[in-house]
Amino acid sequence: MPETPRTLFDKIWDGHVVDHLGHGLDLLHIDRTLLHDLSGTRSLQAMAERGLKVRNPELTFATPDHAVSTEPGRNDDSNEIGAKLVPALRRLSREQRVAFFDFDDPRMGIVHVIGPELGLTLPGSVIVCGDSHTCTHGGVGALAWGIGNSELTHVLATQCIIERRPQQMRVRFDGTPGPGVEPKDMILHVIGRIGAAGGSGHVVEYAGPAITALDIEGRMTICNLSIEMGAKMGLIAPDDTTYSYVAARPLAPKGAMWERALAHWQSLPGDEDAGFDREVAVDAGAIAPQITWGTSPEQTVAVDDVVPDPEAEADPARRQAMAAALDYMDLTPGTPLDGLKIDRVFIGSCTNSRLSDLRRAAAVARNQRVAPHVAAWVVPGSHAVKRDAEAEGLDRVFLDAGFEWREPGCSMCVAANGETVAAGQRCVSTSNRNFVGRQGPGARTHLAGPAMAAAAAIAGSVTDVRRLGGQAGGG
Repeated sequence: MPETPRTLFDKIWDGHVVDHLGHGLDLLHIDRTLLHDLSGTRSLQAMAERGLKVRNPELTFATPDHAVSTEPGRNDDSNEIGAKLVPALRRLSREQRVAFFDFDDPRMGIVHVIGPELGLTLPGSVIVCGDSHTCTHGGVGALAWGIGNSELTHVLATQCIIERRPQQMRVRFDGTPGPGVEPKDMILHVIGRIGAAGGSGHVVEYAGPAITALDIEGRMTICNLSIEMGAKMGLIAPDDTTYSYVAARPLAPKGAMWERALAHWQSLPGDEDAGFDREVAVDAGAIAPQITWGTSPEQTVAVDDVVPDPEAEADPARRQAMAAALDYMDLTPGTPLDGLKIDRVFIGSCTNSRLSDLRRAAAVARNQRVAPHVAAWVVPGSHAVKRDAEAEGLDRVFLDAGFEWREPGCSMCVAANGETVAAGQRCVSTSNRNFVGRQGPGARTHLAGPAMAAAAAIAGSVTDVRRLGGQAGGG
């Protein structure tokens, strides 16, 4: 009998099944386990309390990112939470023989930035981390997702996890994005269209010419927000762009091992007639630069649009959520987003802190000045990003424009390190979540891409980056 056509997901999942447990559950082998200072510290502590050893320390990697200060000259004591978590993660990693990328290690950075840039993330690999945005690694063709503390402890002890096979969705982007449109705009547009629960129960494969035209960093931005539409896994088929990117990574296979790995990776893209449980088609040419207005990533509109009216929403639950968001964000239906005054700008996070992101922001900031009433930060995603940006002079562009140039870390994305937006302040952020209190109690967050964020910092208000000629778009 002919073999059943398989998707990219099918091929990766099937290749990692240790045992079928029945009732739709599979025991999967994990290729890489990534740890950070919040969930990683707790899970390693749980291992110590139970007298357990990490099963495969050579496949486990730890770095501090969430709770660390990003202020120049930082140390363990720069903030209260970091003072508790970072030394503990350092000590527990050493005791368990887990590689730990410390403050002064050139490999340190946000866990979802350093995995791909070091070559820990490889096409076809299965990766877990105690962080919901682990789906970011799907941009390299990996199957990656976030897990809870008990699951993380189980993986550390066994190098396996029990998972239920999800349904599959394909989101296809046809056409070519217009001027000023970034990968962040593409994925926000989809979330706004299908909703924050639109991908629930599914793994999402992103495809189409507008996806294959993106560089790997743009693809990681797309996959990063898979969780924001309810899908904990998102991935993009590896191709020549992927292989070229991985070949340059310091920890990628070399020599004969590279040739073997490449042959395997080239077999991973889905079979032409493989089916999906759901298909979503997107015209990339119809997407405008996006800005969120509410307290969910699905509450997004084109920057030249207005705040929507809940009364026009037929679904009672969505109508109620919209009304609550308007109240929290202090916005009125019909208000134009373009021109809305802001107080802060944050360029960073595992979504948009890579070199290409900083280049797009710098293209807007060059020879400009941050508005006097705006505090604007640029936080590179890793030491490598920071070094490369400084080698190109991007730090001088930002500093001359009045931005703060910070050390690597999650910073104001999650506000777990004391770096927050003050209550009532309005912040344009390149991060991934605009939830109530996400950037601090009472903070009002508007999600956007790096170019849009830089334009807002200069104008002092939400601004359509296309008025700048679109020079900052692309992936």
